[in-house]
Amino acid sequence: MTAFDVMERRIWDGQADAFARTAALLCVRTVPALLDAAGVGAGTRLLDVGCGTGNVTVAALARGAAVRAVDAEPDMVAATRRAAPGAEVRSGTLPRLPYPDGEFEAVVGNFVLNHVGRPLEALAEMRRVTRPGGTVAVTVWQLPGTPGQALVGRAAQAAGLTRPDWVATVDEERDFARTPDGLSALLASAGFADVRSATHAWDHRVDPEEWWAGPAAGIGAIGGMVTGAGPEGVAAAKREYDVLCREFLADDGLLTLPHAAVLAQGRV
Repeated sequence: MTAFDVMERRIWDGQADAFARTAALLCVRTVPALLDAAGVGAGTRLLDVGCGTGNVTVAALARGAAVRAVDAEPDMVAATRRAAPGAEVRSGTLPRLPYPDGEFEAVVGNFVLNHVGRPLEALAEMRRVTRPGGTVAVTVWQLPGTPGQALVGRAAQAAGLTRPDWVATVDEERDFARTPDGLSALLASAGFADVRSATHAWDHRVDPEEWWAGPAAGIGAIGGMVTGAGPEGVAAAKREYDVLCREFLADDGLLTLPHAAVLAQGRV
């Protein structure tokens, strides 16, 4: 397990409820396009990798797919079981999935590659459990990020917060460009054919306090940075956040936060 993987387990331990109230409402926006890319429909044998609190699994079940789901965090597994009683949900951590070769017609991972220290090996494992001719589709957050994606980070920087020692990044030799070309190249390196990728952009509309609730609860690496600064650091970042929010505040009191993700698909 890499230092990045160790950090991920620490960050997400026990965070299912907080995630469902905050970042999950953002991540759901790519779900229809992700399932379309994987060709998910009635009867499709699908695996949802990194299922989180179940947004992809629920949407796939609504299409009539036969869904199994897996996540590294026990409380995420429990949350998906509650949200999607029609799916078989198990614990599992990339790059080792608890399924035999060629078990699924389609495999999807909504932002799961953002949470693994060995992305190439993770994709290769997703390919392993997909039957020949099947499709794997994944999303990642695009970098450089949009202004909406950068809001909380800017607030933390303005408050003078620094990254705690335990907040790690993916090893340089294992990382990839978080762009359509970069993600396409990673899929090709993992052995996929007919690789396609594109940017999906949208505006996330959210109450400022609801958006702040994510990092304040320690959600994600930026949340670890904010909460790792202690109460005074959290308060300082919140003051800067309140100022920066004015750039995105609409007349109805909601933030309009531009976001962009890369969606890629490949055939086994």
